[in-house]
Amino acid sequence: MRKFKIILCAISLLLFAHACTESKSKQEEPVFRQVPEIAEVKPDKPLKIKLKRNAKDDYSWEINGDDVEGIVRADKQLRKDLKVE
Repeated sequence: MRKFKIILCAISLLLFAHACTESKSKQEEPVFRQVPEIAEVKPDKPLKIKLKRNAKDDYSWEINGDDVEGIVRADKQLRKDLKVE
């Protein structure tokens, strides 16, 4: 009976070792593709507005940022709100 258990353990170890080894013919290198819908989305940098007022109560400002359309919108809004033309 003890001999049977040793043989059974040896067979199971051989099967386990065989199952854990890699077979190069069956496994292929993974292929990674760039999917255009899944792209890294970076948040927009906020506009930086420096508002200045002089002694005559006249306003001026500096607008910095990467978004040109956002700069134009901010400039129009400032001109409208401060009634500067």
